[in-house]
Amino acid sequence: MQHRPNLFKHPFAWIAALFVAFAAGCGGGGLDPILGNPGAGIAPTVSVTSPAASAPIVTGVATNTRVFATFSKPMAAATLGATSFTLACPAGTPVNATVAYDAATRVATLTPAAPLPASTLCVATVTTAVTDSAGFALAANFTWSFMTGAGGDAVAPTVTTVTPADGSAGICRTKIVSAVFSEPMDPTTINSASFTVTDAGIAVAGTVSYDTRSQIASFVPTSPTGFAASRTFVVTVKSGVAGVRDAAGNAPAADRVWGFSTGAAACASTVDLGSIVSFGGFGGGAGVTNQGVNTVVGGDLGTTGACTLITGLHDAGNTYTETGSNIGAVSGTISCAPPAPGTLVSQAIAEQARADAVSAWNDLKAKPPGSDPGAGQLGGLVLASGTYTAAGGTFAVTTGDLTLDAQGNAGATWVFQSAASITVGLSATPRRVLLVNGAQAANVFWQVGSAARIEDGSTMVGTIIAPAGVTISTAGQAIQTTLIGRAIGLTASVTMVNTTIVAP
Repeated sequence: MQHRPNLFKHPFAWIAALFVAFAAGCGGGGLDPILGNPGAGIAPTVSVTSPAASAPIVTGVATNTRVFATFSKPMAAATLGATSFTLACPAGTPVNATVAYDAATRVATLTPAAPLPASTLCVATVTTAVTDSAGFALAANFTWSFMTGAGGDAVAPTVTTVTPADGSAGICRTKIVSAVFSEPMDPTTINSASFTVTDAGIAVAGTVSYDTRSQIASFVPTSPTGFAASRTFVVTVKSGVAGVRDAAGNAPAADRVWGFSTGAAACASTVDLGSIVSFGGFGGGAGVTNQGVNTVVGGDLGTTGACTLITGLHDAGNTYTETGSNIGAVSGTISCAPPAPGTLVSQAIAEQARADAVSAWNDLKAKPPGSDPGAGQLGGLVLASGTYTAAGGTFAVTTGDLTLDAQGNAGATWVFQSAASITVGLSATPRRVLLVNGAQAANVFWQVGSAARIEDGSTMVGTIIAPAGVTISTAGQAIQTTLIGRAIGLTASVTMVNTTIVAP
């Protein structure tokens, strides 16, 4: 909570406050937080985009897609228009488009007047003409690129995974209900009207959110005690005119309906990893890649995608596209979808593991936010157990090592919540996460909104769950990089170069 001085108790405080407000106003407009607009003095940012702003860039984007930008703060709708949020395909060739802003989701939508050119590099830009509701502008233009595919998208989106599972019983009352979509969705269509939970036909009060990077919609009950005990609930993701739609405007072919019943207890405060607990690495539907001959994964490994998406690795029974320079040993079992050696059984194992990882990611994200003692920089800190939340959206361990001190409590747990990314080490400067005084790697969790990276030679600790995947080390690097934990990508791949992973 922000501290606000008593302007009457301290006679000069109001003068200082007005001076700060005036200075802030000269720099970009608006009032200072101290005078009634909390957070107004912080420049807004573009926190999430669709197509995603990533490296490498997203390819194969439908030519009839719309472009979305989610902001970190409520924005002034009047500043978002065809000149402040633009698209060029290719660079230098403006696309005729309209722009709309949805205040409920803080999402700006750019809708091209005609399909984009196929197989073309497009550049989207949100300029500094865009301001938040207090008048503060972006600090700099935000630009990202993506590549269109061969044509448009006319395929109806589907819900691929649900949590809790359909027909499940005895679910703890504070469980988050979630649905994973088959493709990027229009975030402005996912709300309490299109994603509902009912009890005997009566709508349950709750908050609906959509994470663009993971393609996961979530429902959190409003009641602090969660859902009513020992009741049966029906969840509906709606189709039709008032239902959800994908980024191209396609609606599902039919409503997705499933149900579950609760028990009497609240969910345990510890993190339940389910079947993903046995995995050292998991690459969503995009696979797992190893480069180098010194990679060892202690635990299972998998992807919901085809086995051909796993390269440079082998378990006791099968080899997955290994070469003389790319060899990695997996002590457990590799699970993936057909073709061989994938089977329907191994595919089911991978799909359950991913569903459990999504559930764990949701649970971690839903924990009440904690402090950010290093303003995003964890290097050099010694932290007791607790939840830590990156106020700016990113965590880094780059200026020194991070020490986790259990203070003699073997059950001490750390949860790190990062809305965007986590980086450990620099390309030429390895960093470490250290455990002292009884701290256990199994009790360290990193909930990442986008991607995680562990640089060459660094030592990381804990379970990393990141929708946009995990990158460990750099191609061609001979130095060993270590993760005592798990590298879990919900949708994107895990890539490793001469890496040791030990699942605790």
